Amino acid sequence: MNENLRHALIGARLQAVDVASALGVDPKTVERWITGRVPYPRHRWAVADLVGVEESDLWPELDQRRRTAGCGLVAMYPQRCTVPHNVWRHIFRGAEQEIDILVYSGLFLAEDAGIQSILSDRANAGVRVRILLGDPDDPHIADRGAEEGIGAEVMAARVRNALTLYRSLREVEGVELRLHRSPLYASIYRADADVMVNPHIYATPAAQAPILHFRTAEESGPASAYLDAFEHVWTEAQPATSAC
Repeated sequence: MNENLRHALIGARLQAVDVASALGVDPKTVERWITGRVPYPRHRWAVADLVGVEESDLWPELDQRRRTAGCGLVAMYPQRCTVPHNVWRHIFRGAEQEIDILVYSGLFLAEDAGIQSILSDRANAGVRVRILLGDPDDPHIADRGAEEGIGAEVMAARVRNALTLYRSLREVEGVELRLHRSPLYASIYRADADVMVNPHIYATPAAQAPILHFRTAEESGPASAYLDAFEHVWTEAQPATSAC
């Protein structure tokens, strides 16, 4: 229901049939606008003039769309755990050049045999796959575990578990795994032009923090800053040894 439009029509003492007559459309079309359908631009402008308000007062969500259109943001999920499972598989499966993953443990991916299979297939197809996990002995791992309330030992154990789960994937040509000792302000998942960013929030597990899905083919915009951060961490990270 578009409450803004409904209240504006009430304030102007207009019914759906009045708007329909003024704009030359079917009254049922106006009723659909009131229940939530967004009209074509020419109809939005006409309705705004009819009730004497700005278009953005009736459809404020359009301003948000315009603000985000130029930055490549295509979706925002309230929590990482709300991202549909097939979205992860779709973006990784669609990669043709590179896949980058920067996390502390990213255990939800390491535990997924289907994702691992996709990463292996993509690497075998010539895609460069780079995975950055946190060094389990790094103090930042302990700090993050304490922040999330699970304990330093648990967070380090998660990283070691991910390393174990990735053991067979690490043998695939084209897959490189490194350990970093950098404080993470966001986890980053990149498959060519698709960039998923999971900002870290103090005292909040990553799975409960939002996900921003960017799609960009240019070296500009917010996504490029996250990709630059990945490269910085990658450069300073150390290869994971078989002993890890």
